[in-house]
Amino acid sequence: MVKVGITGGIGSGKTTVCTIFETLGIPVYYADDRAKALMVSNKDIVRQIIATFGKASYFTDGSLNRKYISDIVFQDKNLLQQLNSIVHPIVFLDTEQWYHTHSHRPYTLYETAIMYESGSYKKMDKVITVFSPLETRVARTMQRDNCSREEVLVRINKQLPEEEKIQKADFVIYNDHSQPLIAQVLTIHQQLISLAQ
Repeated sequence: MVKVGITGGIGSGKTTVCTIFETLGIPVYYADDRAKALMVSNKDIVRQIIATFGKASYFTDGSLNRKYISDIVFQDKNLLQQLNSIVHPIVFLDTEQWYHTHSHRPYTLYETAIMYESGSYKKMDKVITVFSPLETRVARTMQRDNCSREEVLVRINKQLPEEEKIQKADFVIYNDHSQPLIAQVLTIHQQLISLAQ
């Protein structure tokens, strides 16, 4: 099984691209979504987050107070690293179990916005970057997350610049209306199937 990472800046359209791969029968591990789920369901993570960030990290119904956490960690690099050191090891174990479940597939996709920042690209055989122009990404994220332009730009500036992601990638999907997304996905899909054989 070929392990393929898929990344791109916030609002680049990674989820849309992953959905196309899923329609081709390719399993996708959404690392950020799994991390959020584990931050609620995994007792070790919950305990450590409360110990590090306080009881306000969770609402009384047990759900994660995401705004409270993100407001803290996006302002302080050390606290972001602390959060990652709590969550990443457990996500890693979860990923390994997931790979084992899908080992019969020709390839799998591991989707995360912070492929290079987290070092997870080192565990991948190939990496796909989804590129979208800055203004498109800002508009999409503002609409999706109901936040201000300034808040989006703060998050974008915490991520690796798009140019670097493109340079490091094995494949680039341009989500800028210059060429159809489905055709680009199909081309990469065929190359990955060939690679897996």
